[in-house]
Amino acid sequence: MQEVSLTALAEDQLIVARQAHSGRAARTIHGGHEHALRQTVLALLAGRELAEHDSPGEATLQVLCGHVRLTTTSHAWEAMAGDHLTIPPERHALAALEDSVVLLTVVSLQRPEATAVAGLHPARGPAHTPPGLWDAGLVWAMAD
Repeated sequence: MQEVSLTALAEDQLIVARQAHSGRAARTIHGGHEHALRQTVLALLAGRELAEHDSPGEATLQVLCGHVRLTTTSHAWEAMAGDHLTIPPERHALAALEDSVVLLTVVSLQRPEATAVAGLHPARGPAHTPPGLWDAGLVWAMAD
Protein backbone atom coordinates (compact mmCIF):
# COMPACT_ATOMS: atom_id res chain seq x y z
CA MET A 1 0.00 0.00 0.00
CA GLN A 2 1.22 3.46 -0.85
CA GLU A 3 0.53 6.29 1.60
CA VAL A 4 0.43 9.86 0.29
CA SER A 5 -0.12 13.10 2.18
CA LEU A 6 -2.47 15.08 -0.06
CA THR A 7 -1.72 18.22 1.95
CA ALA A 8 2.04 17.94 1.41
CA LEU A 9 1.61 16.96 -2.23
CA ALA A 10 -0.72 19.92 -2.85
CA GLU A 11 1.88 22.28 -1.41
CA ASP A 12 4.61 20.68 -3.55
CA GLN A 13 2.54 20.91 -6.74
CA LEU A 14 1.80 24.59 -6.12
CA ILE A 15 5.55 25.22 -5.86
CA VAL A 16 6.11 23.41 -9.15
CA ALA A 17 3.23 25.31 -10.81
CA ARG A 18 4.68 28.64 -9.66
CA GLN A 19 7.95 27.75 -11.35
CA ALA A 20 6.32 26.49 -14.56
CA HIS A 21 5.68 28.79 -17.50
CA SER A 22 2.23 27.22 -17.89
CA GLY A 23 1.29 27.89 -14.25
CA ARG A 24 0.26 24.25 -13.90
CA ALA A 25 1.63 21.06 -12.41
CA ALA A 26 0.29 17.54 -11.93
CA ARG A 27 1.29 14.24 -10.41
CA THR A 28 -0.53 10.93 -10.74
CA ILE A 29 -0.71 9.29 -7.32
CA HIS A 30 -2.61 6.15 -8.28
CA GLY A 31 -3.07 4.23 -11.47
CA GLY A 32 -1.62 4.80 -14.86
CA HIS A 33 -1.84 3.23 -18.25
CA GLU A 34 -2.27 -0.26 -16.77
CA HIS A 35 -5.23 0.71 -14.53
CA ALA A 36 -8.80 1.82 -15.16
CA LEU A 37 -8.77 4.07 -12.06
CA ARG A 38 -6.40 7.05 -12.03
CA GLN A 39 -6.01 9.77 -9.43
CA THR A 40 -4.00 12.89 -10.16
CA VAL A 41 -3.20 15.89 -8.00
CA LEU A 42 -3.38 18.96 -10.25
CA ALA A 43 -2.25 22.48 -9.34
CA LEU A 44 -3.41 25.56 -11.28
CA LEU A 45 -2.38 29.11 -10.50
CA ALA A 46 -5.01 31.86 -10.34
CA GLY A 47 -6.17 32.82 -13.82
CA ARG A 48 -4.92 29.59 -15.44
CA GLU A 49 -7.18 26.96 -16.89
CA LEU A 50 -7.47 23.60 -18.52
CA ALA A 51 -9.06 24.52 -21.82
CA GLU A 52 -12.27 22.83 -22.89
CA HIS A 53 -11.71 19.13 -23.51
CA ASP A 54 -13.64 15.88 -23.79
CA SER A 55 -14.32 13.84 -20.70
CA PRO A 56 -11.83 10.94 -20.55
CA GLY A 57 -14.35 8.77 -18.67
CA GLU A 58 -16.31 8.87 -15.44
CA ALA A 59 -14.60 11.50 -13.29
CA THR A 60 -14.78 13.50 -10.08
CA LEU A 61 -12.93 16.52 -8.78
CA GLN A 62 -12.15 17.22 -5.12
CA VAL A 63 -10.78 20.67 -4.31
CA LEU A 64 -7.88 20.34 -1.89
CA CYS A 65 -7.20 24.08 -1.69
CA GLY A 66 -8.23 27.21 -3.55
CA HIS A 67 -11.28 28.06 -5.64
CA VAL A 68 -12.07 26.67 -9.12
CA ARG A 69 -14.81 26.91 -11.73
CA LEU A 70 -15.86 23.89 -13.81
CA THR A 71 -17.78 24.82 -16.96
CA THR A 72 -19.62 23.07 -19.76
CA THR A 73 -21.36 24.72 -22.69
CA SER A 74 -24.53 25.12 -20.62
CA HIS A 75 -23.53 25.12 -16.93
CA ALA A 76 -20.90 26.38 -14.50
CA TRP A 77 -20.08 25.25 -10.97
CA GLU A 78 -17.73 26.85 -8.48
CA ALA A 79 -16.00 24.82 -5.80
CA MET A 80 -13.71 25.62 -2.90
CA ALA A 81 -11.47 23.62 -0.56
CA GLY A 82 -13.35 20.57 0.69
CA ASP A 83 -15.89 20.57 -2.16
CA HIS A 84 -16.42 17.55 -4.41
CA LEU A 85 -17.85 17.72 -7.95
CA THR A 86 -18.90 15.01 -10.35
CA ILE A 87 -17.57 15.99 -13.76
CA PRO A 88 -20.31 15.73 -16.37
CA PRO A 89 -19.66 13.32 -19.28
CA GLU A 90 -19.37 16.14 -21.81
CA ARG A 91 -16.84 18.71 -22.94
CA HIS A 92 -15.74 20.86 -20.04
CA ALA A 93 -13.06 23.27 -18.82
CA LEU A 94 -11.54 24.00 -15.43
CA ALA A 95 -10.37 27.47 -14.34
CA ALA A 96 -8.55 28.48 -11.17
CA LEU A 97 -10.11 31.55 -9.59
CA GLU A 98 -7.24 31.57 -7.09
CA ASP A 99 -4.16 29.35 -6.71
CA SER A 100 -5.75 25.91 -6.44
CA VAL A 101 -5.04 22.21 -6.16
CA VAL A 102 -7.56 19.51 -7.01
CA LEU A 103 -7.64 15.74 -6.85
CA LEU A 104 -8.90 14.44 -10.19
CA THR A 105 -10.23 10.88 -10.15
CA VAL A 106 -10.97 9.23 -13.51
CA VAL A 107 -12.24 5.79 -14.41
CA SER A 108 -11.40 5.10 -18.04
CA LEU A 109 -14.15 3.42 -19.96
CA GLN A 110 -11.63 2.15 -22.51
CA ARG A 111 -8.06 1.00 -22.23
CA PRO A 112 -5.79 3.99 -22.95
CA GLU A 113 -4.19 2.09 -25.85
CA ALA A 114 -7.54 2.34 -27.64
CA THR A 115 -7.73 6.09 -27.14
CA ALA A 116 -4.25 7.08 -28.31
CA VAL A 117 -4.36 10.06 -30.63
CA ALA A 118 -1.92 11.70 -33.01
CA GLY A 119 0.65 8.93 -32.58
CA LEU A 120 1.04 9.41 -28.83
CA HIS A 121 2.01 6.32 -26.89
CA PRO A 122 -0.21 5.91 -23.81
CA ALA A 123 2.55 4.55 -21.61
CA ARG A 124 5.02 7.33 -22.39
CA GLY A 125 3.10 10.31 -23.71
CA PRO A 126 4.87 12.92 -25.81
CA ALA A 127 8.28 14.19 -24.77
CA HIS A 128 6.87 17.59 -23.75
CA THR A 129 4.20 16.13 -21.46
CA PRO A 130 5.07 16.18 -17.74
CA PRO A 131 5.07 12.73 -16.07
CA GLY A 132 1.63 11.54 -15.08
CA LEU A 133 -0.39 13.81 -17.36
CA TRP A 134 -0.89 11.24 -20.10
CA ASP A 135 -2.05 8.75 -17.48
CA ALA A 136 -4.50 11.31 -16.15
CA GLY A 137 -6.06 11.74 -19.58
CA LEU A 138 -5.00 15.39 -19.51
CA VAL A 139 -2.53 15.56 -22.38
CA TRP A 140 -4.80 17.62 -24.61
CA ALA A 141 -6.02 19.80 -21.76
CA MET A 142 -2.58 20.66 -20.41
CA ALA A 143 -1.03 21.80 -23.67
CA ASP A 144 0.13 25.42 -23.61
